[in-house]
Amino acid sequence: MSAAKTQEIIPVTPDYWEEACKHLVKKDRVMSKLIPQFGDACLQTRGDAFITLARSIVGQQISVSAAQKVWDRFALLPRKITPANVLRLKVDDMRAAGLSARKVEYLVDLALHFDSGALHVKNWASMPDEEIIAELVAIRGIGRWTAEMFLIFHMMRPNVLPLDDVGLITGISRNYFSGDVVSRSDAREVAAAWVPYCSVATWYIWRSLDPLPVAY
Repeated sequence: MSAAKTQEIIPVTPDYWEEACKHLVKKDRVMSKLIPQFGDACLQTRGDAFITLARSIVGQQISVSAAQKVWDRFALLPRKITPANVLRLKVDDMRAAGLSARKVEYLVDLALHFDSGALHVKNWASMPDEEIIAELVAIRGIGRWTAEMFLIFHMMRPNVLPLDDVGLITGISRNYFSGDVVSRSDAREVAAAWVPYCSVATWYIWRSLDPLPVAY
C-alpha cells in the first residue's frame, strides 16, 4: 500500500461548530435553510501541515483525479513524506512521478521553509490569521487562496472569508442574488452577518454547490 493511501483523512469537529451553526441560522435566512440539510457533516483535516500544503501544490491547475494520481506516485518516492525526506529526493525521480519542473521547485522551497525553521509552525496556534498567511505566501507556489484554504481546513480557523474563491462567489451569487454576478464588495456585505464564523458559512456555501465535502 502506498504512503499516499495510508495518509487517511481524520474527521475532526471544531469545538465551535455547533455554536457557529446556531449563530448562522439565527442571523442569516439562507443559512437557516442550508445548514439543516447537511446534518452532522463538518470540516475534515488530513492532520499534517506539510502534507496539506504539498498536496495543494501538486494539485495546482490540474483535475482532482489527475492530482491524486501524481500524488500517489510522488508519495512512493520517500519512505515517509517529511520536509527532510523530500529534500533528499532526486529531481529526475520527482519529474518521473508526473511533477512539472516548476512544481518540483515549489515542493523543494516548501520543504526548505519547513526544514530550516523559517516557518513558526509551533506558534501558529496563537498567531493571527494574517500573520500565518504572510508566512505562507512567502513560499513559492503558495498564494493567498492556498493560505486561506490551509487556515480553514488545517488550522480550523473559524472566521476566514476567501474572497478569491470561485466557489464562494458563485455560491453567494446563486443563494443570495438569484444567479446575478456579484462583486467582492457584494460578497463582503453578505458575509457581514456571518462574522465571527465566515469559515463555517463558506463551508455551507460550498456544500450548496457540491454536497460532497472536500479536504485539503
